[in-house]
Amino acid sequence: MTRHTPDFLRQRSSNLSLRSLAAANASSTSHLSSFVNPSEFETPSAEKTPTMSDAEKAYIVGDLGRRTSLTLCDSCYRDMPEHLTNSKALRLTDNRSSCSSCNVLSSKPEAFTEPFCKFLQENPTVFHAVGYFKDKMTALGYEELPARDDWSGKLKAGGKYFVTRNGTSVIAFKVGKAYKPGNGVAMIAGHIDALATRLKPVSNKPTKAGYLQLGVAPYAGALNETWWDRDLSVGGRVIVRDESGKTSSKLVQLDWPIARIPTLAPHFGVSIMGSKNKETEAVPIIGLDNSDISSSDAKPLGPAGSFVATQPPKLVKLISKELGITDHSQIVSWELELFDLQPATVGGMDKEFIFAGRIDDKICSWAAIEGLLGSETKEDDGVLKLVALFDDEEIGSLLRQGARGNFLPSTIERTVEALCGENKAFGPGVLGQTYARSFLVSADVTHAANPNFLSRYLEDHSPRLNVGICLAADSNGHMTTDSVSTAILSRVCELSDCTMQVFQIRNDVRSGGTVGPMLSSAMGVKAADAGMAQLSMHSIRATCGSLDPGLGAKFFKGFLDTWEKVDAEWQ
Repeated sequence: MTRHTPDFLRQRSSNLSLRSLAAANASSTSHLSSFVNPSEFETPSAEKTPTMSDAEKAYIVGDLGRRTSLTLCDSCYRDMPEHLTNSKALRLTDNRSSCSSCNVLSSKPEAFTEPFCKFLQENPTVFHAVGYFKDKMTALGYEELPARDDWSGKLKAGGKYFVTRNGTSVIAFKVGKAYKPGNGVAMIAGHIDALATRLKPVSNKPTKAGYLQLGVAPYAGALNETWWDRDLSVGGRVIVRDESGKTSSKLVQLDWPIARIPTLAPHFGVSIMGSKNKETEAVPIIGLDNSDISSSDAKPLGPAGSFVATQPPKLVKLISKELGITDHSQIVSWELELFDLQPATVGGMDKEFIFAGRIDDKICSWAAIEGLLGSETKEDDGVLKLVALFDDEEIGSLLRQGARGNFLPSTIERTVEALCGENKAFGPGVLGQTYARSFLVSADVTHAANPNFLSRYLEDHSPRLNVGICLAADSNGHMTTDSVSTAILSRVCELSDCTMQVFQIRNDVRSGGTVGPMLSSAMGVKAADAGMAQLSMHSIRATCGSLDPGLGAKFFKGFLDTWEKVDAEWQ
């Protein structure tokens, strides 16, 4: 219903009113319209401690800003700045179990279903996913640490930070208020890349039979059978050089399908996908051009040798228009990819499923960040709570933004060095202590039981949807899980009220891999592989449980909040 505010509820604290006024007058906004301005939650310069209430925190963590209506209990309503709720249909309740904010704070799985679906829909590429996480963390008071800067004197106990690499990988962490150099790190690592179809450096192709086509190449296992006859749009990163000579990176995505890979009608007597040749038979069509039978002829938009001259002119115009660029030659390069435009949606008779693209491994990555942002902040927290999300996992993690690079160990080492200050000497000794007291959860999706192919699964090792986190094991070291890490995560689940499942592949099938073994071996930390289960892995559209994003967030939050306690039980 429409909000009717009693007079006594209008009496908010003065600092919230001032921040509301400042936010109303602010001119800059996040590029993600669903997020509030980070400035709305900044602490006034005269204050030295954060003033964000739990209700405000839940508003951002649970993406409540995306909703047109909210249900709030009296306590959360009192703590919520007016400008966050004035434009929404608001319903007040005496029942906290019905409160939108309380449900996020208590990690109720159903509170995370809609936000996860919208995240998948609005952030189709790895570039957009990192931008989303950056905006969300900034709104919650996390500070970005430029990798090129000196971090000395910039980090402190109780601080919240993040650092990115290549715009496609991100590491975020909280420093415990009672942290001392040599204490451990509770870390979660996953990947945010997904199977994709990327534009070739020269994507312009000759017109065939009146069709404009696009030169693309598969990233990982893309362009498989599931990519045919799909509504494909385009998005990614564009490198622009303006009139002053300054070069910058801009994100772009079109909100309608521009491409399709058509199958062959079965009447021709061969497979509808021909010989499945990804170079010659899986070429997307993006438009029509009959200039060969008319007098018109499409001309390149740039001089010979320029980047835009190697791309389809109509596509260059579309991307330029989206970015507000009038001089096409300002586009000096891009990394664009085709993606399935069909929105993520709940399905099933009781809406118990999520049908979506890019679930692998967006579900674990998103849930891990949700767990970090929602994790507790206590005076006696003595560890670093960290989430690292990598690019390039699907192709081996060999690039600098991949997990085989030095991004994670370098970030931990620089962080420990900065926190040592003048009171403790930084060196191999304190780093050795740090890694020995740390634990890594390698968070990647695993295979849910498929009822049509149960014979392909190992008996008693077939995870179900909407049940809980799945521990992944492998006898040949493709996963990091062992008896010690199993006992540790079992204890985490016990303390966090989470249910654990187990997956292992059959002996006659090779297991897939994760970022776990490479990171665990590089740092020498204890580790386990644990993630959410899904159907149809590596299909352009996959399936998970509608509660699974929230169950993942609950587990990851539980791990970050209880690791220090669990570790102490082993000492």
